[in-house]
Amino acid sequence: MAAQIKFRNVTLGYDRHPAVHHLNGEVVPGALVAVIGPNGAGKSTLFRGVAGILKPLSGGIDLGGLDSRDIAYLPQSVDIDRSFPISVFDFVGSGLWRSTGPFGGIGKAARAKILAALAAVGLNGFENRSIGTLSGGQMQRMLFARVLLQDAGLIVLDEPFNAIDAKTSADLIALVRRWHGEGRTVLAALHDLEMVRSHFPETLLLARGPVAWGPTADVLTPENLLVAMKMCEAFDDSAAACAADMPSRAA
Repeated sequence: MAAQIKFRNVTLGYDRHPAVHHLNGEVVPGALVAVIGPNGAGKSTLFRGVAGILKPLSGGIDLGGLDSRDIAYLPQSVDIDRSFPISVFDFVGSGLWRSTGPFGGIGKAARAKILAALAAVGLNGFENRSIGTLSGGQMQRMLFARVLLQDAGLIVLDEPFNAIDAKTSADLIALVRRWHGEGRTVLAALHDLEMVRSHFPETLLLARGPVAWGPTADVLTPENLLVAMKMCEAFDDSAAACAADMPSRAA
């Protein structure tokens, strides 16, 4: 099967300093992949690269012909400006920009889609609320509703279950399973290893560089997790972006 995403010795970072070093590997269409690693492992940086927000310092990311409109990117909730004066309805409605354009009007059919997406994530009656009034769990539900409307083939979720209650996590993981069942490709950065073991068949363990990538049971070993922690602790933040190749482990 042709790859949906192909990482070709890619290095990503900021101001010529690497945050993800020399990653090789492939994600097949319809895969459900967890990306895990210690804090500072480069997970968010990798996802910004996949979403096209961050250009590689070296190497490349081949998306198999997908363009930005085919990618739904859910950032960490802390990256959302909650003070911006926008309603839940309008924020979720921005997920329709792929079909309407940023200045397209919201007609009857579009309004029905937005309300259906809000209902699907349990936010009935929240459409006129300001996003700044939402709790953490409600914010995540709203972000998932926007992803629903984007109807994308590739879905990239950055810490989608961080600091939310168990009920919200269960409802949202059900949506992730639904997307997987529909044949969409889903990447999710996670910390909860039990959630990864229960729901994600494939895992990439990242620690600035790749530690292990493959079936989740083979990746989440105590030995690999210890290696990941040591790699992050030893990483030189002042290193030049492409000073030397690091050993890579691909799927």
